[in-house]
Amino acid sequence: MHEECGIIGVSFKDEAPAALSIYYALYALQHRGQESAGITVHDGTRVQTLKGMGLVPDVFNKADIQKLKGYVGIGHVRYSTTGGSKIENCQPLLVSFKSGTIAIAHNGNLVNSKELRSELEKEGRIFLSDSDTEVIAHLLVKELMHNELPDAVREMMKRLVGSYSLAILVDNRLVIVRDPLGVKPLCLGRIDNGFVVASESVAIDILNGEFMRDIVPGEMLIFSNGSFESHELVKSKNYAHCVFEYIYFARPDSVIDGQLVYDARLRIGKALFEEHPVKADIISPVPDSGITYAIGFSKRSGIDYMEGLMKNRYIGRTFIMPGQDMRETAVRLKLNTIKPNIEGKSIVLIDDSIVRGTTSRRIIDLIRKAGTREVHMRVASPPIISPCYLGIDMATREELVAAHKAVKGVEALINADSLGYLSIEGLVKAIGIPMDDLCVGCLSGIYPVEIPGEKCGRRQLKLSEFDEPLKKEEISLVQQT
Repeated sequence: MHEECGIIGVSFKDEAPAALSIYYALYALQHRGQESAGITVHDGTRVQTLKGMGLVPDVFNKADIQKLKGYVGIGHVRYSTTGGSKIENCQPLLVSFKSGTIAIAHNGNLVNSKELRSELEKEGRIFLSDSDTEVIAHLLVKELMHNELPDAVREMMKRLVGSYSLAILVDNRLVIVRDPLGVKPLCLGRIDNGFVVASESVAIDILNGEFMRDIVPGEMLIFSNGSFESHELVKSKNYAHCVFEYIYFARPDSVIDGQLVYDARLRIGKALFEEHPVKADIISPVPDSGITYAIGFSKRSGIDYMEGLMKNRYIGRTFIMPGQDMRETAVRLKLNTIKPNIEGKSIVLIDDSIVRGTTSRRIIDLIRKAGTREVHMRVASPPIISPCYLGIDMATREELVAAHKAVKGVEALINADSLGYLSIEGLVKAIGIPMDDLCVGCLSGIYPVEIPGEKCGRRQLKLSEFDEPLKKEEISLVQQT
């Protein structure tokens, strides 16, 4: 699986430089996207953008950051979901119109972007990229021609189906929007003389800020001069927080929708032993994503935790390597066995998920060559049986091994002595959020929004629910101090 994207919004009360804070915050979110990075700032008079392909330190240097003058800004790290991996799709996306400029950073994926794009093109609007973020930008521009900002955003949201956490600059105003289902995470923090909004709380931590709260699904915030307005644009009966934020995407030290990810993963590891107990000599994780689960499994089982694999953290991710031979070489470059720890032993190998099964097979073969006696695979995610349409670039249904093989079939494919997946019920209980407020579409085949050819298990938001009176709250830095 590929990660999604990470977004940042920063607003200072005075002329404090926003670019440096955004740069550091993007570093903290680098795990959410490694293809491109970008920063847009506004100084009250003009907007400036710098973006490019590659990691954050590859795109920006000290001189670049010093040239980006502005006290309010947004940032983005990207892995492509809708739209290819090319400079035209790098974000923030900047659009000029007769009333000013709009810059947008987007985490998520629209299910109806093709239909909306076709409609807008028939109206004569010109697209410069193939990303769904540009669709959002054109819709917002269209609504701003007829409405004030809060109403324009709400009218835009009526047309969007899918997931979207947005950081938007409308001239020098920072606007934050989270979709009514809250699929992608978004949180608010206070920093010295300003505010920050980020995909994960670790970005607030790196700025020495104070975590305030999660952005509520369906909420819009407008920041200006050391204060912000909160507008409840639409209220959903239930949410659909992405379950894979807790399984894989988010950093363990992040707080996502009220849950510390590290604690959730410890509980998942403990639940994994309760559902699939096994006798073994050691518990060993697939680094790094399996580490916290392995600690929880070890605590609950009483079996010693010991590393059997060591990760080379300076090698690229295997799934971005072209060609089968290169992927196999990449596994050997990325992981090496600690032979004395595993030779002649029965081990429990713990990973976050199995997608195609090919990487798991290569890892187990690597361990067996080191002389391991038995390998029992335990997986923190239930079987992935369906693709994701809401922001994870996952394999197709045909490529998902669990969509076509029973557990014993996958067990044989990956060459494990035994295989145990955590159940959906066990996962939900361990995360600590009700099933009705989670998106488990990739695990169940039932999605929270209408997707052609797929099952939908949720009540759909009605347009009338967007037409309730706006609820508004104003908060200043003075009030927060």
